[in-house]
Amino acid sequence: MRQRLIAATALIAFTLTGCTTVSVAANPISKTWVGRSAGEFFATYNPPLSDTDSGSSTIYNWRGGYKRIKQQSGRTASVSCSAKLTVSDSYVIRDITITSDRPGANGPSYCEELLAGK
Repeated sequence: MRQRLIAATALIAFTLTGCTTVSVAANPISKTWVGRSAGEFFATYNPPLSDTDSGSSTIYNWRGGYKRIKQQSGRTASVSCSAKLTVSDSYVIRDITITSDRPGANGPSYCEELLAGK
């Protein structure tokens, strides 16, 4: 019984060493905006629709980038981007979560094209 417990523990430890964590900064939008001023973001892309205080940070609901584009498929589409921005008390962006996206002119994400300059 003890050998089975040791073997199971070793298997779990081995499995966990194979896990990787994806950094928030791996996302091109996060790379561009996390750590920068929310004021700069809102001045560039329009003010937020609403906000929610969550203690040491504020979560802003934002939507913008309204535009008609010609997509890779050749179709013309009306696009926009929606996101939640988590902003610190010092008004620095801690996280950006895209909540609504469409295919862009050059790829699968209009939000990336708009917010990360891709």
